[in-house]
Amino acid sequence: MAGPEAGGSKLDSVEVVAGSSSRLSGRSCAVSESDMPSAKQLADIGYKTFSASMMLLTVYGGYLCSARAYDYLQQRSSRRRAAEEQKTSGVL
Repeated sequence: MAGPEAGGSKLDSVEVVAGSSSRLSGRSCAVSESDMPSAKQLADIGYKTFSASMMLLTVYGGYLCSARAYDYLQQRSSRRRAAEEQKTSGVL
C-alpha cells in the first residue's frame, strides 16, 4: 500500500474526480474526510494561535512602556539641566 500509513505522501490518498473545469486538463482533486483536522487539532491550533498573539501583544506592550519611560527620563534630565543653567545664569 502506498498511502500515508505506509510512509507514502499525502498525494497518494487523493481521489481524482473527472468532469471539472480546472487547469489539470479537466480533472480536479477531492480530499477525503480523513485529511480533515479533528476537533482537538482545531482546538490546539486555535489555542496556539491565541497564545502566540498574546505573547506578541505582551512584547509590544513592554516595548511601548519602555519607550515611554525612556522619553520621560530624557525629558526629566533635560528639565534639570535647564533649571541648573537658569540658576547659574541668574547668579552671574
